[in-house]
Amino acid sequence: MADVIPVDDPADPRLSDFTGLTDVELRRRREPAEGLFIAEGEKVIRRAAQAGYRMRSMLLSEKWVPVMRDVLDESPAPAYVVSPSLAEQVTGYHVHRGALASMERRPLPAPEHVLSAARRVVIMEAVNDHTNIGAIFRSAAALGMDGVLLSPSCADPLYRRSVKVSMGAVFSVPYARLGSWPQGLESVRDAGFPLLALTPDADAVPLDEALAHRPARVALLLGAEGEGLTRRALSAADEHVRIPMAHGVDSLNVGAAAAVAFYAVTRS
Repeated sequence: MADVIPVDDPADPRLSDFTGLTDVELRRRREPAEGLFIAEGEKVIRRAAQAGYRMRSMLLSEKWVPVMRDVLDESPAPAYVVSPSLAEQVTGYHVHRGALASMERRPLPAPEHVLSAARRVVIMEAVNDHTNIGAIFRSAAALGMDGVLLSPSCADPLYRRSVKVSMGAVFSVPYARLGSWPQGLESVRDAGFPLLALTPDADAVPLDEALAHRPARVALLLGAEGEGLTRRALSAADEHVRIPMAHGVDSLNVGAAAAVAFYAVTRS
């Protein structure tokens, strides 16, 4: 059972896991180095706990203590109770969801481990927007993708914004980070996954046509917002595929494109 501890000093060192949450560069460096991530909001905290992540501590406003009582009862981690204004001083923003938890990271599996249990995977190249990362993970979970592989330059799926946007879906879809790029794609192909590169290029094959033969396994490559996949990634792919557009629209936001493509892939 957690100790529920009132705190009235924003400089209290026990709150250090939650300091400066709006300082993106600081948190990008600090969180992986210290082996932690931040879960925000009741649903996300519960999903992190249910996924087996160990809690380090919680930061709660008074009214959220009874709401989170069952979580507190199941965890030995301390819960620090603060006023909303003090929470804002510590974190740097208004914590309108009233509950934050610092969770311990787990070692990522090897890409081969993710591939061994999968039929449909998504591979992201240099997707650095945390909102897009979260949206793609949420769609991957909702639409039945089996795993996610990240290029070395992709953003951290456990960054607070990514976790929040995904509504905790980052906890339910297995993911790994490739060690080299695009050389790491060879291990995906060797595991029996044809590589389909999603691009708005008019010369690319419509996605439904590419999936007409119902491949047993498929890996879908997605690039960063705006720039798309690099030439190196496109060259490494087995086939270039596109989502047909109408009304003169040339492309979709990568999060929206991912959802459409995942539906097509998982229904094929």
